[in-house]
Amino acid sequence: MKELSWRDTAVRHEFSRLKAMKPFCYGLTNYVTAGLSANVLLAVGAGPAIGTAMDWPSVFGGHAHAVWINAACLMSCGPDEIRLAARSAHEGNVPWVLDPVAVGAGAAEYDAVVRSLLEFKPTAIRGNASELIALAGGHGGGQGVETTLTSDKALPFLEKVAAETGTIAAVSGPIDYITDGRTTIAVSGGDARMTQMTGAGCSLGGFIAGMLANADDRLTAVAAAHAIYSEAAERASGAIGTGSFAVQFLDHLSLLDPAE
Repeated sequence: MKELSWRDTAVRHEFSRLKAMKPFCYGLTNYVTAGLSANVLLAVGAGPAIGTAMDWPSVFGGHAHAVWINAACLMSCGPDEIRLAARSAHEGNVPWVLDPVAVGAGAAEYDAVVRSLLEFKPTAIRGNASELIALAGGHGGGQGVETTLTSDKALPFLEKVAAETGTIAAVSGPIDYITDGRTTIAVSGGDARMTQMTGAGCSLGGFIAGMLANADDRLTAVAAAHAIYSEAAERASGAIGTGSFAVQFLDHLSLLDPAE
């Protein structure tokens, strides 16, 4: 299994491509994580817009370089709306990221809507171990949006999802794993307080979309997003508490330079 970190040239190369393009990224997400998701993209030099599913095809369809869909946006969007956004991205050849928030936590109708989005071939899927296991048909045992399992337990399910859907599947945890079903990359490091920062995973979905907008190699770009997050979290590890950690994480994310 290959490992990647901020020190790798391939990670910095993909990051420099995002910086050069300054992609416009359109997100469908929930109100809890919208602010952090937008701030993460701004920190790395991308341009975020967050709205409703109906905005996407009519207003932004011809302009967005990448899209991310956080399934929790079903709190404010109807199933037909979210499917419309996914279909529009797919048919427009716009890379898009699916975050299957809370899949497998017990809401059968919700799970069915999220699984129906796989029809529109997401470029990447990212989530926690419970979500990815459930999406692959296993028993994830999630508690709401939180996982009860470690990322290594999800690895075979991750590879199954990637192989069956043709997507890049990524799971976050003490070690992050990213795979296209053939090649798997591991990313370690970070800081445990990422799990205490509301929207950390959801905002990663937006960042992955940004990295895919101008990617040289899509698998590497998704893994690079995880590696960059890990590096920013490690640099913020001196923060005294969770509040200052969140601020320092954004600070360090904005200061990371591919040329350093």
